[in-house]
Amino acid sequence: MQDTKAHAVMDSPAPSGTESAPARPHGGHGRTESRWTRLWPVVRRWAVPVLGLLVLAMLISHAHKIDWAGAWAALKRYPALVLAEAAILALASHALYGCFDLTGRRHTGHRLPVWRTWAIAVASYGFNLNLGSLVGGVALRARLYARAGLDETKVGQIIAMSLSTNWLGYGLVAGALFSSGMLELPASVPLSNGALQAIGVVLMLLPAAYLLACLRWHGKNWTVRGKPVHLPTPQLALVQLALSTANWSLMGTLMYLLLGGAVPYAHVLGVLLAASVVGVCMPIPAGLGVLEAVYLALLSGSVPQGRLMGAVLAYRALYYLLPLAIALGLYAYLEKTADAARETASAA
Repeated sequence: MQDTKAHAVMDSPAPSGTESAPARPHGGHGRTESRWTRLWPVVRRWAVPVLGLLVLAMLISHAHKIDWAGAWAALKRYPALVLAEAAILALASHALYGCFDLTGRRHTGHRLPVWRTWAIAVASYGFNLNLGSLVGGVALRARLYARAGLDETKVGQIIAMSLSTNWLGYGLVAGALFSSGMLELPASVPLSNGALQAIGVVLMLLPAAYLLACLRWHGKNWTVRGKPVHLPTPQLALVQLALSTANWSLMGTLMYLLLGGAVPYAHVLGVLLAASVVGVCMPIPAGLGVLEAVYLALLSGSVPQGRLMGAVLAYRALYYLLPLAIALGLYAYLEKTADAARETASAA
């Protein structure tokens, strides 16, 4: 969440290229938002350090138990075929993520080629995982689209569509999994199974509310900080959920394969979902230590330490480092051909 103050109003449909008047706060709503505006910096200042201390405590509490020699031995024992299958799953997930920006292309109607839009998303995702969302997910993506000739409004809408696709699918997958009761939390986790199910129900409400909003208000214009925005069609919203659900499922399948089926798929996916949220909240490049800490805390009783850490290290190599090498090549190509792409887009 960004520390900004945005007021949105809904108007009747406006002709293309026409901006609606900026919204103004009304009555008690303005006072409530003002209180939240004052409170949010305090929450932001303390929430991340507290969460960081909790994750650090998790890691330290298990660090002395880690069998690093066993982890290296587990890495060397992986059959070449398993590593090849895992690499294919990792690359398939990154390729599927590239389609997230295609929903933004459809939504905004920009005229960059499909392959270039996809390549920008794939390159940004590789940098995002290894350098953080502000660098890869936002800054790099914004630069590449701007270099190709898109204006700031369209770039913002594309980024918003990509982020919403990812996290709405997360809400659907995590919500269904957590609320199903299939997961049993370890006794060391200070959260009851009932609370986990309640969290799952809340998570499922988010994509449901999004679909209903698209169904109810598609075609209406909203003004956010003076910029016109509008919701996608219900059909496109369903495509967003389908793409993201498939992507999170692929990520879980990759980790399940590396663990050799030692843990049920639902548990592997659940831990991955938990680690992903903690990693986003922690301002650490590539979430170094976060993924390891969460997996050690939640699965150390089910899988030997060496084997578990070997799987996590293999996951990092295949899902983070291998795609980063591809992302670097894509970025270099996109920068080299940006001027030609801008001229083509201007002539279209």
